[in-house]
Amino acid sequence: MTTSEDLDDLDALTSLADRVRRQAYQVVADGDGPVGRDEVAEALGVGRTLAAFHLDKLVAAGLLETSYARRSGKTGPGAGRPAKLYRVAAAEHTVSVPPRAYRTAAELLAEALEEAGAENVLNTVARRHGRRTAADGDVVALLSGHGYAPAADGPGRIELRNCPFHRLAEQFPPVICGMNLALVGGLLAGAGLDGDWEARMDAAPGRCCVALTSKNQTD
Repeated sequence: MTTSEDLDDLDALTSLADRVRRQAYQVVADGDGPVGRDEVAEALGVGRTLAAFHLDKLVAAGLLETSYARRSGKTGPGAGRPAKLYRVAAAEHTVSVPPRAYRTAAELLAEALEEAGAENVLNTVARRHGRRTAADGDVVALLSGHGYAPAADGPGRIELRNCPFHRLAEQFPPVICGMNLALVGGLLAGAGLDGDWEARMDAAPGRCCVALTSKNQTD
């Protein structure tokens, strides 16, 4: 039976069928922080009004969230109106026809592993999976292909702005964060990049609990 939540998710994902809207979403998703309509308009080669129209449609669909800030850094009288900024919404949207409950199964398995104290087995499997599925290429392409949204954070450091297992990581942080660390380490090893990069636990709100540091960085 299809629920109202399923229909809401379907509506949200259907909004990405428009090519310009889909590209606008990607520009925001690829940004290092909140993105303004001017940046989206410039990236897509469209007018500011059209960019704002598509961005607001994505907000209405629950795919983006908004905030306001002065981009100039000025405050007080004469600083101008705060700009409307967009960022990817934290909510997840999935659609399955007919309905499937993979998320429930994942939650049950994570809970069982936690109760059994079998995290070491999970980490071994995750590391092996990373090695097996890694493709040759640079570190950014490797991790982007697995949904981690890597972004440079200063010299010799890469943050992972997205956790592919976000919902589970919120419910079972020790289990899933350990799995993430093992998986990323396996990906690096499988791609032959473990001599250049090291995966470390570095939890912070709004991103993956794992970050990468360069082994070749010099002071």
